[in-house]
Amino acid sequence: MNNSDGPVWPSIAAMTESAAERFADRTAIVDGGERVTYERLYAEARGFGAALVAAGVEPGDRVAIWAFNCREWIVALLGLYQAGATLVPVNTRFKGREAADILRRARVRVLVTVTEFLGNDYVAMLRDTGEPLPDLHTVVIARGGPSGSAVPWGDFLARATGDDLAEVDRRRAALGPDDPSDVLFTSGTTGTPKGVLMTHRRTMGVGADWVSMTGLSAGDRYVMVNPFFHMFGFKGGILACVAAGATMLPQPTLDVDRVLGQVAAERVTVLPGPPALYHAILEHPGRGRYDLSSLRVAVTGAADIPVELIRRVRDELPFSAIITGYGLTEAGTASSTSPDDDPETTATTVGRPRPGFEIRVVDASGAAAAQGEVGEIVLRGPTTMVGYLDDPGATSAVLSEDGWLRTGDLGSLDERGCLRIAGRSKDMFIVGGFNAYPAEIEAMLLEHPGVLQAAVIGVPDERLGQVGMAFIVPREPGLAEADVLAWCRDRMANYKVPRSVRLIDELPLTESGKVRKNALEARAAAERSG
Repeated sequence: MNNSDGPVWPSIAAMTESAAERFADRTAIVDGGERVTYERLYAEARGFGAALVAAGVEPGDRVAIWAFNCREWIVALLGLYQAGATLVPVNTRFKGREAADILRRARVRVLVTVTEFLGNDYVAMLRDTGEPLPDLHTVVIARGGPSGSAVPWGDFLARATGDDLAEVDRRRAALGPDDPSDVLFTSGTTGTPKGVLMTHRRTMGVGADWVSMTGLSAGDRYVMVNPFFHMFGFKGGILACVAAGATMLPQPTLDVDRVLGQVAAERVTVLPGPPALYHAILEHPGRGRYDLSSLRVAVTGAADIPVELIRRVRDELPFSAIITGYGLTEAGTASSTSPDDDPETTATTVGRPRPGFEIRVVDASGAAAAQGEVGEIVLRGPTTMVGYLDDPGATSAVLSEDGWLRTGDLGSLDERGCLRIAGRSKDMFIVGGFNAYPAEIEAMLLEHPGVLQAAVIGVPDERLGQVGMAFIVPREPGLAEADVLAWCRDRMANYKVPRSVRLIDELPLTESGKVRKNALEARAAAERSG
């Protein structure tokens, strides 16, 4: 499947039907003791879609899923498309007020959620906010015990009638590539999350290109650590597997022992994830007890992938294809390395544009930056968003009329056209007139033998305007802040050297594995004010 040619199906609903025909007896999902074939998955999705019809959901209405990775998440996702509805995923880290804000702004009609996850009852959390949600008329409990007026999963499915199933079939036939498919709200680590509106063509394009990028096939078994509410887990996970007929093994949380056990027991071949996943596997003291020889494909991506991490994955784990890529909610996967790239390219770049994509690096005036010079990454391609939900001002600020998207990310292009990520424009800080890029400094810090993880932020300085502060997780006890600073002075230009170091037990991470820089900034601000 070639992303530049576009998906071969008119909609995600049609793609699901096709998967049931092509891969009928193949295992689609392994979740706990349950094994679900593609034929059964389609039947369950169709039944869920019919239950939505019975609940009064109309084509284009929005259905939210606020739950951990599980079989029901996949069924609800594929089922809502059978009813012609639009997906709104909700971050499992959100508190009640944050989730209520998303549900209200997206005018969600039905919510699929759980009542028992990491000590949280999401239904109760919503109820306790007291926030009015005038559009929300049905809450379905996918997993967990009863809560208020929410409907248990089985009871909800039982509402569907033969007429509702017939209506589902009519809606699936009527659904087209330019109909809305999903509204993913950006992570919101800073500012108010924005709803990224996509269509079936664009969203299927991300999944189809992921198949092409990785060589995913019906024989693959895919452990799904990336949360389904995130583009990586939803489009590069569920939809890629449905397109290829691969087996999905959803993981509720990042439990390294569970992941390693499943790799060995299920002969897992595909294990994508954030850098934190591979770091945890590499550092796991019992890694040698597990047979990981079936692993074939590793895929990771972030603005701050440590170079040393990629080198260790290549040297210490059995993957034959290690791919790094660059993507964002507003555009899908825009660039990637290829399995036959040399180790240095895979370790230090995020590769070349994916089929159909154009990538430029521009300076502050909007002109093309010189080769190797850092500037803002702008791009356009077949999976770029329609726009931000109900926010034409924010849309026009980043998306031009001819389809060029300002990403807010900083990078440079080398002589081969490979993209190197320097970080987020909001993360860059200026030290005495010199631009300092946290991702670059973090990569250098990770070369220190005593540094396990590192994150760098800019903090105010009376003389220089801003200077770097490094938060470091030591590899073992005994690492001294003064020694790290001395090591940096020997290896970095003066303006890159952090002026202070804080040794911490762990870095604060988002659910999708990114460092929460705003949490570190808040800690630094508290120090200054204290």
